[in-house]
Amino acid sequence: MVTFIDFTEIVRSAWLAYDESRQIIRITDISAKVSTNHVYRIQFSDHSLIIAKLSYFGKHEHFVEDHTIINSLSNNLPSPFENVLARSLMKGNHLFVYRHQDALLDVWVVFYRPIKSKKRLPRRLNTQQIELLGEQMALFHKACHQIRHTLPKSSKTLFWDIHHLVDSLDTDIGRYEHRMHESTIRRQSELFVKHCTTLAIEELPAIPVFVDWNIGNFSVTSSFKLYSRWDYDWFRMGSRMLDFYFLARVCSSIGDRTVFSYYIDPLMEERFLIFLKAYHAAFPLTEQEIRFLKEVYRFFILNYVIKDGRYFFHELFATKLQKEAYEIYLPSIEARFNAEVLLKALQL
Repeated sequence: MVTFIDFTEIVRSAWLAYDESRQIIRITDISAKVSTNHVYRIQFSDHSLIIAKLSYFGKHEHFVEDHTIINSLSNNLPSPFENVLARSLMKGNHLFVYRHQDALLDVWVVFYRPIKSKKRLPRRLNTQQIELLGEQMALFHKACHQIRHTLPKSSKTLFWDIHHLVDSLDTDIGRYEHRMHESTIRRQSELFVKHCTTLAIEELPAIPVFVDWNIGNFSVTSSFKLYSRWDYDWFRMGSRMLDFYFLARVCSSIGDRTVFSYYIDPLMEERFLIFLKAYHAAFPLTEQEIRFLKEVYRFFILNYVIKDGRYFFHELFATKLQKEAYEIYLPSIEARFNAEVLLKALQL
């Protein structure tokens, strides 16, 4: 028997818990159809609008923690990035997060003020646009780095996520889901921990990173200045390098595509080197960070595709991406990534 879950009613209940004095006239699902997260536009009788995000994967504590940090970041970012992020609704002195729990569900809702957008990047960037994007991302990261000590603490680390994946292999669900690939997951996780320990990545400054920088998640001005950023599903505090794989994909020769894969190749393209040089000129990178890029990619595949893929992506996408992860993505890491090429381009 298929159980129908009315998420709209959960959003309505969330709003009533927040402010029952404002009358809702319509709730519209505006979710992207790639992930399992839900986004709704709420219209009120006074014609005002609020955005609701509903989620049910991961941990409730991490959801609250992440959105508390994001809201603090949105208020603390200096010019010209002070309006880049959406601001969440507070109730009293605290971020408002609604939690719905029953026999089937543990669901969380947070409200955002609508955020304005301007131009989206073209599907394929030219050289000048790649350079401008590199400079803008460097300046944005620099602003995030500048205020990192003013933000609430985050409990998640890369090692925590990898250990959680490995521990799941000893559970009934984990044994069933990963039964054909347990040895691969353990080996790749060991490599990640070993290489990151050697690189001493815990010494790298932790700043707010959004990881998923596909062109549907942000907008720019006509002069290519970063104007707004939405979709905070993969937000975390960590090294700025966690943003670079998706930025390489934005710059790639293939460009943005509706049917997507997560090959390592964009990190080795000449077009990514153009991006890196522009970024490096505005906010210099280190050899340690460039060598970490290989492990950033490994972490992305292990954590977001394998560990969380079936909880985040719709089943069709998750099945395809996980199959490719074992057959293509993970086996390609040692063979197709060469940090020396990037280091030489940056003269490091």
